[in-house]
Amino acid sequence: MQPVELARKLAKEMDANKTAGVARVHVPNEYTVYLSSRDRDRLEGYERSLEQELTGYLLEHARRRGYDLLTRPTVSFETDERLRLGEFGIQARLVKPPAHEGASPSQGEEGHTMVYSAVRDAQPSRQAAGRAEVATRAVVSLGDRRYVLDGPRATIGRAKDADCVLRDPNVSRHHAELRRSPSGEWTIADLGSTNGVKIDDRRVSSARLRGGERVTLGTTTFRFDVEQ
Repeated sequence: MQPVELARKLAKEMDANKTAGVARVHVPNEYTVYLSSRDRDRLEGYERSLEQELTGYLLEHARRRGYDLLTRPTVSFETDERLRLGEFGIQARLVKPPAHEGASPSQGEEGHTMVYSAVRDAQPSRQAAGRAEVATRAVVSLGDRRYVLDGPRATIGRAKDADCVLRDPNVSRHHAELRRSPSGEWTIADLGSTNGVKIDDRRVSSARLRGGERVTLGTTTFRFDVEQ
């Protein structure tokens, strides 16, 4: 987990959660960054200064894009034991200042927590002669969490070393694998699981994913999307 990557993803969440009004574009001003316990421990001694640095980055990003902030943005860190080393989640909220002194700030609804993960030990796939690889990303939406997987391969299963962990006893330890082709297309392959893989209620051993499908592993169903 690198601070520069955090800054980029915070700006991405600001862009993704903007609200256009008649004459202004409002963006969230409260950002909570969730880290694994090991990553959080590494921030000991400079967490506060990093929060201030990231706040300054968001202020400058909003200025460049012409966004309107209700208050100075805040960035805070929290620990999420479900995250692995190198993973981090971001939740953005629009918080209105108190209407009068002594009142509490009015907080908007908590949106999805975007979970970003750089797939470990990923080796670049071979490029077709004379053609550049298209680096799309897989997005797995599961309840209030979204896993953004850079590829080119990502495992899904119950094991802690899976790139996307599903806490479902009906899911095998290494249940399925998402694979990205050099052209940026994704497929899912069953890794010999006990209960199989279903795409929109149709059981498959391997299938191409275009985005928008409902994928079921065990008794867990998630939505798959592709991000350019």
